Amino acid sequence: MPPLQVDDYPAGNSIQGRIGGGSDGSLRAYPSNLTRVMSAEENPGLSSRNTSAMSSWRHTVIPSKMVEADLAAVRSAHPMVHHITNNVVTNFTANITLCLGAAPVMAPCIDESPEMVVFAGALLLNIGTLDPSQIESMLAAGRRANELGIPIVLDPVGAGATALRSGSAVKLLGELDISVIRGNAGEVLTLSGAGGKVRGVDSIESTGEKESAIVDFSRESGSVVAVTGKTDFVTDGQRTATIGNGHQLMGRVTGTGCGASTAVACFAASGIEPFRAACSGLAAFSIAGEIAGGEAGGPGTFVPLFLDALASLDGRMIGDLLDMEIL
Repeated sequence: MPPLQVDDYPAGNSIQGRIGGGSDGSLRAYPSNLTRVMSAEENPGLSSRNTSAMSSWRHTVIPSKMVEADLAAVRSAHPMVHHITNNVVTNFTANITLCLGAAPVMAPCIDESPEMVVFAGALLLNIGTLDPSQIESMLAAGRRANELGIPIVLDPVGAGATALRSGSAVKLLGELDISVIRGNAGEVLTLSGAGGKVRGVDSIESTGEKESAIVDFSRESGSVVAVTGKTDFVTDGQRTATIGNGHQLMGRVTGTGCGASTAVACFAASGIEPFRAACSGLAAFSIAGEIAGGEAGGPGTFVPLFLDALASLDGRMIGDLLDMEIL
């Protein structure tokens, strides 16, 4: 079987939902504020095209070949990724972007963000060290990205920890069409209304038996949802995937969660459909972490080894190490 091309599968639906707050202060997705998602039976076009094609794709795709082809697409396209991100991880995520073969630009100021995003293949919004002016810049750049069909990846860092973080994430989800939401279990479950638990910017929650709530959240919001942890979980509301690669040292250095969002944005910037971009981006990222973790003496040596592994990642490494299941 030849390597899969980027268009060997159906594009995901782009049904954008709206997220609101419950009367008890909780965050909930309200069906009345959502663009209605019809079942396959109600929508003959979905039944005859997307659903059957997705089912066929699930049974024919070879995950390692998919990730290899998608990584080659990133390196060939060399897309620009516009980051409006937190100031803790700026250098690290810029280097991750470069090591994957894309080009980073950090342009957080509202005076230029809507102009800069025009040149990007994807826009990454990360609320890790946010303030109200930064959110306004994210909204301005995001609206322009939506107008141009540029995919947006949202990292809702610390959603559920404070009212500012939760409210900002809700506002971005409510006003922008977000292609991929990448967060930890606590952040994503908070936004889904399923009661996520966070401590600062760290999750004290796992997907566990709440995967169905995440699938529902993806379906209702219209965004691919990628939850990272010991096992990564990705869904577009119809398809799901799990990725079991990684290393415990990834949790002992600052910014690996944010870096995972950057990896997804690099793949999305290359014209790859959001579900597949999330799967392949997280797979490449976690395999590099697994390789580096096996060689590092501790957190201090992990980061340079990780960047080297990301830059040198190839089809053989992916084929030997990838632990992915697509359902």
